Order: sequence, then structure tokens, then C-alpha cells
Amino acid sequence: MKPRPVTDASYAGDVSPQLAWEWVQSGDAVLVDVRTDAEREWVGFVPGAVPVAWKQWPGMALNPGFDEQIRAAAEGRKVVLLCRSGVRSVAAARRAAQLGIEAYNILDGFEGDPDSQAHRGRQAGWRYLGLPWRQN
Repeated sequence: MKPRPVTDASYAGDVSPQLAWEWVQSGDAVLVDVRTDAEREWVGFVPGAVPVAWKQWPGMALNPGFDEQIRAAAEGRKVVLLCRSGVRSVAAARRAAQLGIEAYNILDGFEGDPDSQAHRGRQAGWRYLGLPWRQN
């Protein structure tokens, strides 16, 4: 499976959770979780993922340390970015690309979009696919 290129070329592309995990396992990429600390703590997290919030709770203000933290996480490798549903990770991938990092968005994020009952995690996403994750 290949990455899906983006039409505006503002970041490297979109990848499935499965491809992202393959890259991480092979050492080809670093998994960066751009969700808030609260989301990772309460909803779940991927063991070994580097936490670099794009926005922070409360207020969802941009993380002023994002640039420095994403550079440190990348260490010269490509990054695959994970958020709740694959929206914030696009914005974070665009910023990482502006910093010269090969950055990919993970499609559907950790929980995917809500289903007909407004519940996440029931039709798509990292957790739904049974990829490694834990919950405190």
C-alpha cells in the first residue's frame, strides 16, 4: 500500500494506520501523537508514540513548543502524525513540512469519525483496526 499524495503538496501525503504502523515497526518513521495530553490520558495512546500536542487543552490554543518538539521527534526521519480523526494531524503535517520534515497524516486518526449514534471508534481509526494501544 502506497501513501496517498495530497493535491496541494503542502505535506507528504496521507497513509493508512496499517502502513503507518509498518513504517514505525521497520524504523522508517516516527509515530507522533498530536492529540492533547488529556486525550492520550483518558482515551488511550499508542505505546512508543512521541507526544507532541498540536493544540492543548483547555482552550485548544496552538502548542508554542510544537516546532521544537516535532524537530526533536523527527531526528531526520519521516514522521506519521496521529490525532483523533485525522484533521488536526493534517494541520500538524503541513507545519512539519514547512519545517523541512517529511510528514504524513494517518487517515481516520485514533478513533475515526462518529457513527450514526455519535460514537467514535466504531467504524474506523487506529483503535478500531486493532493496532497497538493502551489506556490508563
